[in-house]
Amino acid sequence: MIDLFDDTYAATRDAADPLRDLRSEFLIPRHDGEPMAYFVGNSLGLQPRGARAYVEEVLRKWEEEGVEGHFTGDAQWMTYHDLVREPLARLVGAEPLEVVAMNTLTVNLHLLMASFYRPTAERPVLLIEAGAFPSDRHAAWSQVRFHGFDPRTDLVEVAPDAPDGTISMDAIARAIVAHRDRLALVLWPGVQYRTGQAFDLAEIARLARDAGAACGFDLAHAVGNVDLSLHDSGADFAVWCHYKYVNAGPGAVAGAFVHARHSRADLPRLAGWWGHDPSSRFRMEPEFVPAPGADGWQLSNPPILAMAPLRASLALFERAGMPALRAKSCSLTGYLEQLIDARLRGMLDVLTPRDPVQRGCQLSLRVHGGRDRGRSLFEFLAARGVLGDWREPDVIRISPTPLYNRHADVLRFARAVEAWSTAA
Repeated sequence: MIDLFDDTYAATRDAADPLRDLRSEFLIPRHDGEPMAYFVGNSLGLQPRGARAYVEEVLRKWEEEGVEGHFTGDAQWMTYHDLVREPLARLVGAEPLEVVAMNTLTVNLHLLMASFYRPTAERPVLLIEAGAFPSDRHAAWSQVRFHGFDPRTDLVEVAPDAPDGTISMDAIARAIVAHRDRLALVLWPGVQYRTGQAFDLAEIARLARDAGAACGFDLAHAVGNVDLSLHDSGADFAVWCHYKYVNAGPGAVAGAFVHARHSRADLPRLAGWWGHDPSSRFRMEPEFVPAPGADGWQLSNPPILAMAPLRASLALFERAGMPALRAKSCSLTGYLEQLIDARLRGMLDVLTPRDPVQRGCQLSLRVHGGRDRGRSLFEFLAARGVLGDWREPDVIRISPTPLYNRHADVLRFARAVEAWSTAA
């Protein structure tokens, strides 16, 4: 009989991992002189070793060339965002024209809602999930008010309908049908931040279209985590950050997607100079002529120093490929689930769906006995170099990330939980 808690079992699985060498491409924080078991890629991904070289390249160019750095060499700043366009498009399943790295997530969300949330007296409703990440809810609430409507009636939140706090596709469909005559926009996460639940984005976009509404996605917890096919999904837009699973650093430049069918559409937007068609941008004329595709939603020139680490991380995604990363993710998270089922079920409840199709790297865990015991476990783990993520009121999120986590890390977590139980 296989002993899941045996060191040899975890080591054998790690030895057979075709992506095992990628771990050495990251700088792993240390605790008491040893590498941490770092399960917080869903909050801040680790630093790729190659990031420093890309940042220093920009600094050298600035030092040696000054303003001329905008126009010289393969990494000239004028077109720097083009360096990440194709790998980013492959990462999210889009055409290159449909994606751009720019701004930060909530800025991009507001910019794209300015174009795709266009409420009328007949159709004012913006639909989101109950318990959305606060930034999304604040943005949605403020957009409804900005347009002169009442968020108490026109911001509709779909409540969880499962005991574990997840939301079924039936619940989403019922909400869209119930509000179809008043619905302007469906704004939905790719992966729900608290529960770790992943959604069928193509089906949500289809339901929104059938109701005559626009559809956009917040992919903060989905990009670099689950397989995405944004173009084929038919969504109107999507936004995401790059500092979580995409490992581009704290406060990294974010990303946006606008479907190709809108690439030359005459849509209302909040315009900025860098969104102007580059072929005539420097004529400095007063009329705004949008660049084709997602570039037309840019406001200002790219933050080059903030974009440099993204190049390093995307190179690793290109090397590994999302299918292989997703396979390893399922193996790691599945192993975590097995360990919990084998010896930790008396201590932990798994809130994240059991079906791998409905989750990414993350398992959201609730500790038996209430918040104080949950917080006690979280602090016990951190004191032993096992770092997860706490979300109020009582959830510990553990996210084995396939680029740098191992089965041995997952086993270390499970053993630490057992040690806490004994000590408590």
